[in-house]
Amino acid sequence: MRRVTRNFLVGVGLVVVALLALGALPSYLGTGDPYYLTAETTNVTDSTNSTVEAVDVSNVSARRYPYLLGALEDGQSDGYQKGPFGLKTAFTHSPFDEYDSLVVQNPDARVDDEDAVLVEYKGQRYRVRVVQP
Repeated sequence: MRRVTRNFLVGVGLVVVALLALGALPSYLGTGDPYYLTAETTNVTDSTNSTVEAVDVSNVSARRYPYLLGALEDGQSDGYQKGPFGLKTAFTHSPFDEYDSLVVQNPDARVDDEDAVLVEYKGQRYRVRVVQP
């Protein structure tokens, strides 16, 4: 094998290993207290006593919303720790991403008194928010 070809293959191999490491490494970079997505049953109405709009999440995918579905089933999702220097957030899915996605789907579902969004899941309304106990 020629020296140039060998160096090229070694370089490609190193790039592949580095990309694989970037995919696995962020899960080990968590620091600080964990953040959770919580869901509490509610019956929120506005000042005119009409029901506030909610985001319908009855048919969401568990792959797309793992933290949300965990919170809806157990009251609190699995923990998520932010990484140092914002590195982990750039490479991983977080409860913040899911919360922001719900707000984008229906900005009117946001509750004004706290940083929460209303969702409807299987006929029940929930107040969903990100907390750090």
